Amino acid sequence: MIDPRQWQVGLLGYGEVGRILAEDLRAQGVRVSCHDVKLEHAGHAAGLHGHAALHGVQLCATPGGLAAASDVLISAVTASQAVPAAAACAAQIRPGAFYLDLNSASPGAKQRAAHLVDAAGGRYVEGAVMTSVPPYRSRVPLLLGGLHAAELLEPLNALGFAARVASERLGVASATKMCRSVMIKGLEAMVIESFTAARHHGVEDAVIASLAETFPGIDWERQAAYFFQRVIEHGRRRSEEMLEAAETVREAGLEAWSASGTAERQAWVAAVADAGLFGARDAPGHARSSDWRVEADRLLDHLRRLHDTHGSPHR
Repeated sequence: MIDPRQWQVGLLGYGEVGRILAEDLRAQGVRVSCHDVKLEHAGHAAGLHGHAALHGVQLCATPGGLAAASDVLISAVTASQAVPAAAACAAQIRPGAFYLDLNSASPGAKQRAAHLVDAAGGRYVEGAVMTSVPPYRSRVPLLLGGLHAAELLEPLNALGFAARVASERLGVASATKMCRSVMIKGLEAMVIESFTAARHHGVEDAVIASLAETFPGIDWERQAAYFFQRVIEHGRRRSEEMLEAAETVREAGLEAWSASGTAERQAWVAAVADAGLFGARDAPGHARSSDWRVEADRLLDHLRRLHDTHGSPHR
């Protein structure tokens, strides 16, 4: 087996996850190339070029070009782009190259992506990232799935990942991730909704005291601050993930009421953030306060302004 440190790794997506993986792989001397659609937008391209230059990452103009140059492709795009990204790479993927799909997509979407990659001669492996990446970086708990998962496991872990094989059957790893997301992303949305409403009514301290009594193992102040910040920063991506989680629920024959509602709340916070309520999108520390009350007050002020302008609150 070739030393995985001799691989040419292609990263499809150069957002938060892509940049972290690029940094960790480059620290081991692994050759890394990347493509991101934001390279086509002047407002974002400069930051990507700067990061790439700092860490020795080669940027590719097209996903096909990235695929043609890579021994292993790691796809970390937004959930809605999981299948289009696979299609864009499949036409030029190297025969036998691994395609590790880390995107938060439904089992059905992963199966469609796998068909595209495998039919083109690649080796598709589904990946399910099981918690937030930044605290763990490349050692974030990772489930692998598919016929080629076992082949990729040892070399991937040799590069510093913390992967294990969930199943040879495609969809098992993704279903695990998506069903977890119904809970985790749903809790984010519920905390933002509950705590902001409680702040409006002046009962937030009583609500938190009651939650602490019922769930004594959770620091609700700290958890709320974290949830507000993550959704403000990544609400758009989270919303897309929850649309995939909703599809996962529907694949089981259930109406996805909770997952769909979570997607709407996450998208709403993202839209408010895009409007500049929490500061400039590219500013360091986009959620500018570690106090969830400050962020909730900004949401409430925003709603009051909408009410004054339009006569009814925007939900």
